[in-house]
Amino acid sequence: MHNPRPVTHKILVLDPLSERGLERLRAAGDFEVDFRPGLSEGELVAVIPPYHALVVRSGSKVTATVLEAGRSLKVVGRAGIGVDNVNVGAATRLGIVVMNSPRGNAVTTAEHAISLLLSLARHIPQACESVKSGKWERPRFQGREIDGKILGVVGLGNIGRHVAEKARGLGMKVLAFDPVVTPERAEQLHVRLAHTVDELLEGSDFVTLHVPLTDSTRNLIDAKAIARMRPGALLVNASRGGIVDEAALYDALLGGRLGGAALDVFSEEPPKGSPLLSLGNVIATPHLGASTEEAQERVAVEIADQVIAYLRDGIIQNAVNVPTVSAEKAPKLAPYLALSRALGSLLAQLDVQGLREIHVECAGAAAELGATGITNEAVASVLGQFLDFGVNAVNAPFVAAERGVRVVEIKGTSAGGYEGLVTVAIRGRGSERIASGTCLPGGPRVVSLDGHDLDVRPEGVLLLLVNEDRPGVIGAVGTILGTRSVNISRMQVGLKHGSTDAMGVFNVDSPVPDDAMEEIRRMPATRSVVQVRL
Repeated sequence: MHNPRPVTHKILVLDPLSERGLERLRAAGDFEVDFRPGLSEGELVAVIPPYHALVVRSGSKVTATVLEAGRSLKVVGRAGIGVDNVNVGAATRLGIVVMNSPRGNAVTTAEHAISLLLSLARHIPQACESVKSGKWERPRFQGREIDGKILGVVGLGNIGRHVAEKARGLGMKVLAFDPVVTPERAEQLHVRLAHTVDELLEGSDFVTLHVPLTDSTRNLIDAKAIARMRPGALLVNASRGGIVDEAALYDALLGGRLGGAALDVFSEEPPKGSPLLSLGNVIATPHLGASTEEAQERVAVEIADQVIAYLRDGIIQNAVNVPTVSAEKAPKLAPYLALSRALGSLLAQLDVQGLREIHVECAGAAAELGATGITNEAVASVLGQFLDFGVNAVNAPFVAAERGVRVVEIKGTSAGGYEGLVTVAIRGRGSERIASGTCLPGGPRVVSLDGHDLDVRPEGVLLLLVNEDRPGVIGAVGTILGTRSVNISRMQVGLKHGSTDAMGVFNVDSPVPDDAMEEIRRMPATRSVVQVRL
């Protein structure tokens, strides 16, 4: 008599998954797989204790309460890219790996963007409605060819690369902007790399957006950006709502500044009452970028394979959290990981064009506790400023390599008099920014930035001012901020050997308004001023 293999792990699937994904889980043999969609939080809390893995899509909410009830839970697998429905912080605190499948829907979303572009250029939705209403208006729907035209692709991630490839196949020329793609990588992709978004907008007949929604990309396409676009240009957004200033877009379309827009995403979904929907040169779809049978099957199979590999062999793929050090080292290493993240985030928010290299040097205790982990945290923090698919210490080296960014890890011999020292440098086209930090009993400190000696707490909002070292500058800045009720909680002035400039770093309790930034920028002694958020 055949004895079945003993069950080693129990997997709970909470949302509809493609049959191939479920089959993959069940075929593992020693896993018990239950499919129970539609559970409330209370019901899930009651049933979750014996399960080792959860597999979800976007429908189920994996809250802190659910995770805390999952006493056996080891991994949460999200079939798709977004993990907004999973409390990643709680999962990390509880030692639960959270994985996603970021590449499964790239082709589908790219195809949808190209479909929107073609539909917009040839007025296909409008012409279809006209014919269905009994009309035959050929002159009204005269369109535009895309062959030989320049397509501006903002963002060369998984989706943007597919869009560029498909556009080239249609005879288009591709001009792309991505701050973490090197010229060498762009050459491999057969695209011309723009130095700035403005350069791309000025040089493109059509523009398509493929970037995450972050503080730096919110309203990226605003009235000023639209004014730089070619008259009559077409805009496609199948990326994220909020990247386009919809009011500015409406004005540009109504006034004839742009020829048309195709939108799959909106700042509010569904876009009830949006004036954009009243315009004849706008076509819209209900966030269909990833909505194909093939894409849903791919993400389901990907996440099934990842969950199996982790439960069976401890292999981690596409994780968005995960502590990767021993329990003994973790408390000592944690402050250096936090420091490394802060240094990477700080540098990534400074003006480095065409990111090519990230160098991380660890010395003293930092090198002894785990240079690779510290390096990966820094790389993840730099890249994470530009990307939205869970860049972390686990997948940061892969993401950097995929974008042609060179990562150099160095174990230094001198900690500069500190117990441990971490130095992060990012290098771009003809420029370099470099910062060093250490860990003190009161927390991480930035001790040097671009050669200026400092002692700065890397937290909250920082205002970084480089100015001619002369009397009155600090007082002037204080007055400018004070008139806007922006409180300075701490400040440091750092000097640089051999330079007549000083660097002032102000920890402020709230963001500095644009008009205050402009007033500081116009001060005679100012060399540069930038605001960063940590």
